Amino acid sequence: MIAVVAALIVRENRLLIARRPEGKHMAGKWEFPGGKIERGETPEQALERELKEELGVKTETGRIYHAIAHSYPEKDVLLMFYRSRLIEGEPEAIEEAELKWITESELRLYPWAEADAPLIDLIEREGFGAIFDN
Repeated sequence: MIAVVAALIVRENRLLIARRPEGKHMAGKWEFPGGKIERGETPEQALERELKEELGVKTETGRIYHAIAHSYPEKDVLLMFYRSRLIEGEPEAIEEAELKWITESELRLYPWAEADAPLIDLIEREGFGAIFDN
């Protein structure tokens, strides 16, 4: 099983999402920014490294919000979603095809990566405020 971390970043009542680039698994699908945990890293360290590499920002990782185990035909993933806060920089699509800041009402407008879909249901039920209220 591959351990993956993802950031839930809310700013001005909008949530940051990323579209996967061509040539990668699930190309064109939307997800929350993050990546794989490398050997010797904590999930928090991995997430902060990935966000710096992929978005060019410095972040602070908070508590875990939710975790999902998902099986794709070619691999199994454990996806851990963390509350994250921007500390420095403006997110740029360095290793992502595109970034968007979306509102709660826009959650269903995007084709999500399969592993992220259950989180969309949860966020819809709880609202963006729950990401940081817990």
